[in-house]
Amino acid sequence: MSHLFVYAKFYQQLHGTPAGSIPSIPAARGLHQCGGLWLPEQFVFLISMELLRNRGRKVITPEMYEFLCELDKKVTVGLVGGSDLCKIREQMGGSAALHRFKHVFTENGLVAYRYDQLICSKDIASHVGEELLQRLINFILRRLSEITLPVKRGTFVEFRKGMLNVSPIGRSCSQAERDAFYTYDKEHKIRETLVEVLRKEFGDCDLQFSIGGQISIDIFPTGWNKCFCLRFLEDYDTIHFFGDKTMKGGNDFEIFSHPRTIGHSVVGPEDTKKQLQDLFFS
Repeated sequence: MSHLFVYAKFYQQLHGTPAGSIPSIPAARGLHQCGGLWLPEQFVFLISMELLRNRGRKVITPEMYEFLCELDKKVTVGLVGGSDLCKIREQMGGSAALHRFKHVFTENGLVAYRYDQLICSKDIASHVGEELLQRLINFILRRLSEITLPVKRGTFVEFRKGMLNVSPIGRSCSQAERDAFYTYDKEHKIRETLVEVLRKEFGDCDLQFSIGGQISIDIFPTGWNKCFCLRFLEDYDTIHFFGDKTMKGGNDFEIFSHPRTIGHSVVGPEDTKKQLQDLFFS
């Protein structure tokens, strides 16, 4: 597939232009002028890692991993997630992805890797201070103790390098319990209500609260959302972002609606694969 075909296809899909009315290649999205020459734009497909595994699986399927590797031969693929490095390795089936893909952003990019080399690491404890951190954790634990759910397990507050992750059911729940909570939460809005309470209580503390994944809430300093990783993608002219929590309050919302990105709202790995295929392989 030629670069010109790819860029013409991007132009049609992004601008709704009929095939017969695409402007001359220099005017079409996909080329930019440099020193009198028209050069190809640099694209990156940035994919939320939560989308790469089926709800019933904790690990990406071999088929999905192979698809991403094939895609990465044609356009740069970057991975971004809220989880820490240990969980990202688990979700991706080992450490191979850290070597295979140029950009891997854990904890929203607060801990960032380029071809497995650490290039950034932010620390929430140093940033907000121990006093605020303990006040926040103590408040959360009190609130969670007042919430009754069909089941509760363990690990309600997980301290990560760049954020706190809060789970009303507890992160040690089984996959079946995780799925059941996700359904229960959609009806009873447990996480949404907790986020509203936290925003009211800590509204003057320069913190953000976002619903993420099936069971948790991410808490981090303002600006430390997934948009943080964009500072490591300055060399790219066009950034396509694929996420599922793209609604306001979701942990993909800010990067999905950021002026530097073209946002794609997807639901699960099959839809992600289909949209990627429609954009690049069709």
